[in-house]
Amino acid sequence: MIDILKDILPYISGLYTLPWILIGFILTIIIAKFTGREKIDRIMKKIGLIILYFFVPVLIFRIFLNTTFGKSEIEYAVIVSIIILFMYVLAYLYAKYTINKQKISGKEKNLYLKTVLTNQGRSSAFIGGAMLAIDKWKVPAAIFMALVGIALFAIIPGILSYLHKKENKKEEKIKALPWFLKLYPWYLIAFVIAAVLIHHQTGITTNDFGDIGTILQFYTAITIPAALYYVGAGIHPNDLRVNEMKNLLGIDKENIKEQHWQWVRNIFKLTVIITPIILALIFGLLYFLKLIPNEWFAVITINAFLPITSTNMFLLSYGIDKKTTAHAVTWTTLVCVPIVVLLITVFDIFL
Repeated sequence: MIDILKDILPYISGLYTLPWILIGFILTIIIAKFTGREKIDRIMKKIGLIILYFFVPVLIFRIFLNTTFGKSEIEYAVIVSIIILFMYVLAYLYAKYTINKQKISGKEKNLYLKTVLTNQGRSSAFIGGAMLAIDKWKVPAAIFMALVGIALFAIIPGILSYLHKKENKKEEKIKALPWFLKLYPWYLIAFVIAAVLIHHQTGITTNDFGDIGTILQFYTAITIPAALYYVGAGIHPNDLRVNEMKNLLGIDKENIKEQHWQWVRNIFKLTVIITPIILALIFGLLYFLKLIPNEWFAVITINAFLPITSTNMFLLSYGIDKKTTAHAVTWTTLVCVPIVVLLITVFDIFL
């Protein structure tokens, strides 16, 4: 049995995991013809929570149990924290710029500002989790994922809550993020801390567990193809509408000045073009000057191109625009997933 698991492991690791996005996409289309799309989406939401709570943390634990968390990892964690702060500051400045340029005023101004700020948050757990399958990237990718989780589920909701209460003088209890998402970043960090402390105090790794270590490695290796299948299953073919694509690109003359599509285009430009290019140029230069290692450059660049996370929809109660967020999530996913797959493939081969 253990030998069989060892034989399977190479095929659920590294670049072999990427086709699971396509498998999830195709199989879901086929199954939906018999069960209906809504039923599949309900089931996949539950599966997503299972992956988040019972697979991703254990995978993170295994990675850090096999890693000596030293000066380099601390420096990288600080850099990632600065990157995440920079991304949200950039989103804020971009929002202010487009507010003035497009003359957005009144209540719409605050609505737009919060929507742009929120939608700078990226899908680091599922799509970004693909980087955990690449052995040389797994530690920096895990650090990035953990810190992004804190930003998405703790810091940004806190900021939105403050802004929302400032706008609304009435005292009201906001039911936004469910408890399991509020808990998640701290739950994930707990696994990181536990693994680092155990390894630091004892020096043990999963290799010291023998057959149990192999079972643990297999169990956690399943996480990546499962997460990528989830991503593929979440892509709806009916989202690929020609008229929406025209609106997004601004080539539909009738709707080019429609406020909704202006907002979607602004967020799309920020997340798919402006933010990734700035980060790629900065860290590309540092990489060229040999000031950062290959894996830092690869993980930071790929994370910059991740699509907007669908969990932003949980933040609607804080006063962000629902329709704009939904379209921004959909179109950044459709565009960014192929880019991320391409970057992972190219960087894994050449860096």
